[in-house]
Amino acid sequence: MTRTLLSEAQGYALLEKYGIPVPRYAIVQTAAEAEKKAEEIGFPLVAKIVSSDVIHKSDAGGVITGIASAEEAGEAFRSIMGNVKAAYPEAGIQGVILEEQQKAGLELIVGGKTDPAFGKVLSVGMGGTLVELLRDISLRLLPASDETVRAMVRSLRGYPLLAGYRGAGPKDEEAFCAIIGALGRMFLEHAEIAEFDINPVILYGKGACAVDARIYVSDLPLPARQDTGDVAPPGNLFRIGSVAVVGASQNPDKVGYAICRNMLAFPGALYPVNPGSADILGKTAYPSLSAIPDRVDAVVIAIPAAGVPAIVEEAGKKKIPLAVIVSSGFREIGPAGKVLEDQVLAAARKYGIRVMGPNCLGFMLPAQGINTTFDPVSPRAGSIAFVSQSGAIITTIVDWSLPEEIGFSAVISVGNQLDLTFEDFVAWTGSDPATNAIILYVEEIRDGRRFLDVVSRITPTKPVIVIKSGSSEIGQKAASSHTGSLAGSAGVYLAAFREAGMIPVRSIREAFQAAELLASEGYPSGTRAVVISNAGGFAVLSSDYAERFGIDLVHFPDELVRELDAVLPPAWNRANPMDMVGDSHPEQYAKTFDILIRHQDLWDIAFVIAVPTAISNPIRVANELIRFSTHTKKMIVGCMIGGDSMKTPQRILRESKIPNFPDLEDAFRAVGNICRYTCRSADGHPGCRKGSRD
Repeated sequence: MTRTLLSEAQGYALLEKYGIPVPRYAIVQTAAEAEKKAEEIGFPLVAKIVSSDVIHKSDAGGVITGIASAEEAGEAFRSIMGNVKAAYPEAGIQGVILEEQQKAGLELIVGGKTDPAFGKVLSVGMGGTLVELLRDISLRLLPASDETVRAMVRSLRGYPLLAGYRGAGPKDEEAFCAIIGALGRMFLEHAEIAEFDINPVILYGKGACAVDARIYVSDLPLPARQDTGDVAPPGNLFRIGSVAVVGASQNPDKVGYAICRNMLAFPGALYPVNPGSADILGKTAYPSLSAIPDRVDAVVIAIPAAGVPAIVEEAGKKKIPLAVIVSSGFREIGPAGKVLEDQVLAAARKYGIRVMGPNCLGFMLPAQGINTTFDPVSPRAGSIAFVSQSGAIITTIVDWSLPEEIGFSAVISVGNQLDLTFEDFVAWTGSDPATNAIILYVEEIRDGRRFLDVVSRITPTKPVIVIKSGSSEIGQKAASSHTGSLAGSAGVYLAAFREAGMIPVRSIREAFQAAELLASEGYPSGTRAVVISNAGGFAVLSSDYAERFGIDLVHFPDELVRELDAVLPPAWNRANPMDMVGDSHPEQYAKTFDILIRHQDLWDIAFVIAVPTAISNPIRVANELIRFSTHTKKMIVGCMIGGDSMKTPQRILRESKIPNFPDLEDAFRAVGNICRYTCRSADGHPGCRKGSRD
């Protein structure tokens, strides 16, 4: 692979072809030439080193500004050459560029990089010499529409500086957006451009100028789409009536024993396969797949890797549609394992078998009594699908889910994704009527564009929550440009998730809180919230949490206050959050809910807080909350907070599929995570989303 930095003059010439304004410039090789060209360009001038080996020119003494005469231009040339040679003795130097010095303005950066999973990515941020310190940047995948470009600009923390701040007039946002759009087109139309940044783009009240263009070209082709089988699994692939386990064992220390033990709850036919046993866990065992006399819908393979290709070949001859390869020892161990994977895939393609894994834990479909894993426990049935790249995460989550009374429609381990991938499982769970929300634990996406294609078709009507591991910057190699430094892989994944309509979260706990809420309530139609509480302290905390997590507390109109006055104690605070005071009883909750049902046009989300008091009846409050949820199309968030006295009402809510948050901050964080990615339109204003309870 050859990677080359275009000279700044070459970069400027390319920018000019796309109508992007650049300074007048010339590259010089001697002090005398600098004096001559300086007179032609005019003053004041900037002189900068031209070297692909010097990233931070200013730090190396490679930039001199304010050159006001030909003599100063010659002296600047000599100083820059001396400074850079002292700082970087081995650097290759192509000369010094002289360019007309731009008047002061707002400095921004526009950049692009090629991501191995998602392709070409555009970045916009606050620029200049402090770009890495400020790290105020917005990323989007290309192509990007004009609306997307504008949303990128307006999402910057520094956007008020463009709009006009503290007496400074507004800058030419239209000119900046036009430059961003042109750079996006340039990046897409030139496959050889691997990375670029323009830092700064100087923005004025009228017009702009692109200064200091760093454009890297490469002969490395764009990432190829992975051959993962473009045909999504048929909907009946996981409607399983019979399962064979190759590697079944009577030895409790073997994986094959654990899988057969877990499958004893399966109401369909179970066929252990082991040539050395006639009976395993009370089930007739067979010496081979071909010896099984009946149809087999899925085979689970748990034998050493070397024997797996032959088993897949045998499964193909028996016309088994699904092979689940639990065995490890494939691509993850190196080239020899990759050869085995290729053999497995060839056999699978030959016979039309779909393959899960290899090196996966398997899958669980609790409602069907299917658990093809060697996890020691099986989860409850529910409406959340969990798809994970880590088997250890699955075993931990399933164990944790039981005391939390969280149920699953499916639990799927993707393993090495030789054939069936994240996209396939998202497509299947997206069409599964038993699944109301999907959680993904992602370490790596191999075909980013296909992933976006599939997921973006699911998220408008069914939420997909994602946890991305490996987002730390520790260990990353030094980047060759500002853009490479700022637009790390974590930022690209986040941009991709946003584009697909997914909800990124930071922890497993946040993922399940959001999933349970969405599985019950659907997407909220906006961010306008009301808070009903019988505790003043929690009402005050609600205001703090709402501001922190981007929830908009609506102002109560006079008509609504008058209606509430008729049913609430005289001491209630007549504001939102509502403090109904501590002596509120269930009837007051009920009457308040009735009023809010009649005024559903005013709000999108209701947080219902109840704490133990001497006269409260939390069980009745829980039942009234269920009635409230039943008679409104809005998102209802239960916050029954307390100890033992709240266990029964919390259980009542859970049995009615209404999640309860015993910690108020968790409730607002969960709703905030959801609203950040689903309740706002491209320009950042509150909006609606398909799949809401409306």
